[in-house]
Amino acid sequence: MKTDAAHVITGVVRLGNRTKELTKRLEPGDIAVIDHADLDRVAAEGLVEARVGAVVNAAASITGRYPNVGPLIVLAAGIALIDGIGTEAMERLKEGEFVVIDGGTLYVEGHRRASGTRQSLASVEDTVVKAKAEIGHELQRFAENTLEYMRAEQFLLLDSPQVPELGIKMRDRHVLIVVRGDQFKEDLAALKGYIQDRDPVIVAVDGGADAVLRAGHRPDLIVGDFDSVSSESLRCGAELIVHAFPDGRAPGAQRLRDEGLAYRSFALAGTSEDVAMLLAYEEGASLIVAVGTHVNLVDFLDKGRPGMASTFLTRLKVGPILVDAKGVNKLYEPRIRKRDLTLLILACGISLVLVMATLPVFRIFWSSLWLTIREAFR
Repeated sequence: MKTDAAHVITGVVRLGNRTKELTKRLEPGDIAVIDHADLDRVAAEGLVEARVGAVVNAAASITGRYPNVGPLIVLAAGIALIDGIGTEAMERLKEGEFVVIDGGTLYVEGHRRASGTRQSLASVEDTVVKAKAEIGHELQRFAENTLEYMRAEQFLLLDSPQVPELGIKMRDRHVLIVVRGDQFKEDLAALKGYIQDRDPVIVAVDGGADAVLRAGHRPDLIVGDFDSVSSESLRCGAELIVHAFPDGRAPGAQRLRDEGLAYRSFALAGTSEDVAMLLAYEEGASLIVAVGTHVNLVDFLDKGRPGMASTFLTRLKVGPILVDAKGVNKLYEPRIRKRDLTLLILACGISLVLVMATLPVFRIFWSSLWLTIREAFR
């Protein structure tokens, strides 16, 4: 990326209708052109990690429907955010072409190609405040949808699903489920000691597998539709479980067949993290520890879910053995007081002097020093 002035940015266009897929091929300084209304936290963090020069959105990164924090994450990282250029303008842009962004306008070879609203922290924060004030209306719609879907998905609570045969045993073991959600990386790092001590079965949901590998662990199972997990993770040796729907559709199966990978299917309504929890429960896990799962209104609206019926019912079913580790990294932050540090240094110093005093060479040194001082004052 080359920045010519405070409001002028240049870079190469990278287009993607699905942000999480686009982030896999972004290079530092690229101009990420997306069509993503209400940019969610995980997608925003992916754009920041890719160190893009700017994010250009055909839609509104925050519509005001609910207080999504994705735009704030992008802007706080110092990345320009241009909103609302429209799908037609997005289609006029070409992959790999060089653009100049001046304010909220994109130029290609000096010609205006698209224009939108250049957001600022102040403008987005103002919309977030307004969205928080209106969240009650969204909550009501969400609750109504949840109740409607619960009537159709109540079998999750009453029936035992047909679980695929697994190569790894979960009975009477701890199972750690890792989902790409809010602060999932920090929470996974905070559980390092737990993982080393208890050696749980690690079940990664889609892109959670990449985080598990980066944290120095290997997932035993990967569950999902495999649209946000790298090929490296798919080939790490984990068992692969495709989340299929009751009508037989299994969106992730085709990718695994294309890559020549063996897999099993688990047919269930709901989300892939629901599938992971029910799989552990039905296999007899003694404890389920969940990292990064979606448990609140903003989480589900970020995922584009109209309700949380399946998750609500799943958590009712597995509740007695479920521990949600969301935010565990903030539970305790060790602090060292100055007084304790001073006492530690003093104790180390005294110990060092005592050790040195017992060594023959230092006894000779101190004796010689004492004789020299005594002779000097005679």
